[in-house]
Amino acid sequence: GSITSAEAFLKAIGRSSETKVSYEAWDQLWRTNGHDLKKAGLSVQDRRYILWAMEKYRLGKDPSEFAYEVSKKKKIRGWGPAVQNGKRIRSRRHQ
Repeated sequence: GSITSAEAFLKAIGRSSETKVSYEAWDQLWRTNGHDLKKAGLSVQDRRYILWAMEKYRLGKDPSEFAYEVSKKKKIRGWGPAVQNGKRIRSRRHQ
């Protein structure tokens, strides 16, 4: 495709990856691994996403097909909503 540099690749996969890590050479990006990204101070999610995206690109897929943003935090946690919006929710099964 139109991606010819490491910077362009990181920009194409999104999640502002280009601001978190920088590589001058294209082959330098492809020689990197999880340990190098950890030394660069990236979070686990960022490291996994970049390595996953690199593997997809290696297999010939275009970043526009597979790149996605972080899903937002779930508001309701646990085994399901016992209390939702301040009201206690009771299951219909137990009536």
